[in-house]
Amino acid sequence: MPASIHGEVGDLLDAALIRNTATRLVCPSCGSLHVAQVLGDNGGISYVCTACGHSWS
Repeated sequence: MPASIHGEVGDLLDAALIRNTATRLVCPSCGSLHVAQVLGDNGGISYVCTACGHSWS
């Protein structure tokens, strides 16, 4: 278990890149490709940029 949310998001990002290399998400805030797909509070899909921390759904 990662010690921080950044470690956990990093693990999710690694898993996402292994599963789907054809689709690339881009952070609308900073333009980084380091974006993880995560489950939202109500079970919806959200995204978080591991470079700048911006999140959106």
